[in-house]
Amino acid sequence: MLEDKNTQRTSLESLGEFALIKHLTQHFELIHDSSLKGIGDDAAVLDFKGLKTVISTDLLVEGVHFDLSYVPLKHLGYKSVIVNLSDIYAMNAKATQITVSVAVSNRFGLEALEEFYAGVAMACKLYEVDLVGGDTTSSTKGMLISVTAIGVAEEKDIIYRKGAKPNDLLVVSGDLGGPYLGLQVLEREKEVFKVNPASQPDLEPYQYIVERQLKPEARKDIIALLEKLDVKPTAMIDISDGLSSEILHLCEQSEVGCNLFEDKIPLDPTVISTAEEFKMDSTMIALSGGEEYELLFTIDQKDFDKIKGNPDLTVIGHMTEKKEGAHLVTRANTKIPIQAQGWNSFSE
Repeated sequence: MLEDKNTQRTSLESLGEFALIKHLTQHFELIHDSSLKGIGDDAAVLDFKGLKTVISTDLLVEGVHFDLSYVPLKHLGYKSVIVNLSDIYAMNAKATQITVSVAVSNRFGLEALEEFYAGVAMACKLYEVDLVGGDTTSSTKGMLISVTAIGVAEEKDIIYRKGAKPNDLLVVSGDLGGPYLGLQVLEREKEVFKVNPASQPDLEPYQYIVERQLKPEARKDIIALLEKLDVKPTAMIDISDGLSSEILHLCEQSEVGCNLFEDKIPLDPTVISTAEEFKMDSTMIALSGGEEYELLFTIDQKDFDKIKGNPDLTVIGHMTEKKEGAHLVTRANTKIPIQAQGWNSFSE
C-alpha cells in the first residue's frame, strides 16, 4: 500500500482518539473572527453576525470514491476539502469553516493520517478556511472520510439552482472532461503495474488531466471574478456529477428547458487527444464524466458583454421554455435529448 512506504509506522491504538485528534490538528490556526471556538471542546462555536449560513457535507469511501493504490494521501486530504468548498461557492457564498471526520482500518499508521491532514491543511491555507472540528474512529473496511463545509453570504447574494429564465445564457467555467480521462489513465497504469510491478508509468503526457483528477480546485476565483464583472448568475450549480446531470438539475429546479451546443463545450487539447487514444467520444466524456468542480450557471443576456471573451468563462447554450425540453445541439445541427448519465455511487 502506498501509505506504508514510510518505514516508520506508529499505531493509532498507542495514541487513543483524543490524543490522535490533538496531534493531527495541533498546527491548525483559526483565521476567521466568526470562529469563536474551534477544536478542543464539546462543539465549535461560530458567530456570523446576521449573515445567512450555508452548509454542505460529503462522504468519501475507499473503493467507491477513491483508490489508494494511486491516490496519494496528501492529495486525498486536499481533494476531500475541495469537493465540499465547491458546493459553498456554487451558492455564491464565502467558505469559512470545515469539519473533517475520518475512519480508518488498522492498516493505517499515524504517518498515513499525518499525510492526509497535511493535504487538509494545504487546502485550508489556500482557500482561507478554518478547521473547527471532526472525529476519528476505526473502520473494518479501509478509509471513510466525511467533510462538512460551512460558509456565509448576505441573503440577497445567495444563488440557488432555481432562478434561470428562458433566454438566459448557460455558462461554464474552465474546461471539461479532464478528471474522468485522468482517472482512466490512472486505472490503466494500475493494471499495467499489476502485471509488471517493476514498470514505472510515464504520466508526463497526461499531467494536466491526472492533476485534474488527483488535485482538483474549487472555483473560488470565479465567484470573485463575477463580482468584479458585476454579473450575478440567475441560477448556479457545480459540476460534480457530470454536465448533463447538472444541466437537468438546473432545468428541473428552474422549470425551463435548454439548448446545449456541442461545438461550444470547452475541451483541453489533452482531453481530445486522450479521448482518441482511449477510443472514447470527447463530448460524451464532457457530458458524463463528473468530478469537474467547475461552476455551471445562467446569466441574463444583457450581461453577455461583461463576460464576452473572458478565457475562464464559456457560453455553451441558452435556456428555453420548459415545454421545449433539454437538448444537445450536435455539430451536425441535430437535437438530441440530454440524459443524466453522470456519476452514480450506487451503480454496480
